[in-house]
This record gives sequence, structure tokens and C-alpha cells, in this order.
Amino acid sequence: MAISRAQLVKELEPGLKALFGLEHNQYGREYEDIFDMENSDRAFEEEVMLSGFGSAPTKSEGSAVTYDDAQEVYTARYTMETIALAFSITEEAVEDNLYDRLAGRYTRALARSMSQTKEVKGAAVLNNAFDSTFTGGDGLELCSTAHTLANGNTFRNELSTAADLNETSLEQALIDIAGFVDERGLKIAVKGTKLIIPKELQFTTDRLLESTLRTGTADNDINAIRNMGMLPQGYAVNHYLTDTDAWFIKTDAPNGVKGFNRTPIRTSMEGDFDTGNVRYKARERYAFGWSDPRGIFGSPGA
Repeated sequence: MAISRAQLVKELEPGLKALFGLEHNQYGREYEDIFDMENSDRAFEEEVMLSGFGSAPTKSEGSAVTYDDAQEVYTARYTMETIALAFSITEEAVEDNLYDRLAGRYTRALARSMSQTKEVKGAAVLNNAFDSTFTGGDGLELCSTAHTLANGNTFRNELSTAADLNETSLEQALIDIAGFVDERGLKIAVKGTKLIIPKELQFTTDRLLESTLRTGTADNDINAIRNMGMLPQGYAVNHYLTDTDAWFIKTDAPNGVKGFNRTPIRTSMEGDFDTGNVRYKARERYAFGWSDPRGIFGSPGA
């Protein structure tokens, strides 16, 4: 349905002082704090988790060497979504408007809607990180206490007991990350790089990471997390996270949480000869998800 003069009554009359409602500032591209972004030229992208070899056994003198097998473990698929939105304005509404270039104002509003949709879809990966109905390549949710390994064991990328963000829980999470193993149980050097939090935790987080001394204690101890540089990229507030006490640590694990840009945002305009209406459209294609759950460590809060 086209935007007509009926929706723009005040803009057709003299005496209007201001038009407002579409001038608000926006947050930056917060999804880029979560995902490693890549470009794609396909309808979907697949990434395969490989299993290496286990620990090498001792070989007795004169005995045969032991052979081990490598294998594919699981496949993670990123399916591109097409996001589009449009609006139409009647010829008369454009002609009779006294105060503004309608097309320019609403085209900016269209871009804002597209941008916010991308943020919501990106944050949804973390918002659903503890929901067993949103699974990845290994058939489990992003943050789980029972991710399966190729050797038959499991590992976890969330606290064994859910906890709110504080000094103790953050230190334990960093210790747990340092204990990550690969698919055959070999130790791997994965480190936390950035804390990702909802807006409700920004003050707690700033005190935890930026204080020179420990917070919430009278002891004159150093802030070990800051002193050791355990989170070199600090923290990022994501305003689209819906759980007020869930928090996440992004790690430097390769091929962890990823996003693919298939088609950048494009806008187009066309007129209708019969009606004189002008139509404007924005369209974009992308996908968010994860390949290796070691890329994120999280807690849903207590």
C-alpha cells in the first residue's frame, strides 16, 4: 500500500514547525564485535570440522608402529537469508508536501530498518546460545556442557554451574578456556579476547576490567585479569542481547562464530506509469552462525 496524503495530513498544511522521529542516532555495527565476517558468493557456505590424531604411544623396540585415523567430524552450514523492505509514495503526496523531500527522509528510515534487522539477527546467535532448539553442526546449542569430541569424550564452553558476572566467575571462565582440547583430546592454546555483555552489565564489567585493584574487596590486591592482559580487546556492549545477566567471552579459536555477507545492501527505485506512485526497496543477503563452539564461552547468569 502506498503512503498517501491521508498519512501526511500535517505536512500538507502551512504552520508546521518541525518534522521529527527519524533523526535519532544509531549504535554502530555491534554484530562485528561478535562475528568474524567474510564475503560469500554462494547460496550457502559449509565448513567441515576435522579430527587430527591422538597422543603418540610409546613404541617398544622391534614392534610395529601404531597407525591412527583422521576423519571428518561434522559440517557447519551457513544458509544465506534474503532481507528486504520497501515503501511506496503516491505522486500526489510528493507534489503536495510543503516541508520535506519525502523520498530522502524515508529512504534513510528504510536503511535504518535494514541495519537494525541485521543487528537483531546477529545477536540472536547469542540470545539462543543456551537453547537446545537452536543447534550447530554437532547437533548441540552454541554454549553447552556436553559438546561431543571425536574421541568419545565431551567438553564444555559454559560454566559447570551458571553464575552471574563477577570476578570469580570471570576468572573461572578464563581458566576453563585455557583448558580447551581438540577433537582427540590434545591441549590447544585458546585464549579469551573480548567480553560481550548486555547493557545491564556495562558498569559491573567496567569495574571488573578497568580497576587497578580488585573490586568489591578491602584487600590491596592487584586486578589480575587486567594485569595479565587476559582480555586484550576489553569488552563490547551489545544493545540487542535480551538476557540481562547472560555474558559471553569471544575467543581466538579459528573458525568460531562467523558471519557471511552474500550481497551488500542495495537500494532501488522505480516509478509506476499508471498510478504515478514511486516505489523504493532495500535488499541484503547474509548469514550468521558458528562452526567451532570453542569460539564462544558463555554463562546465562545465575
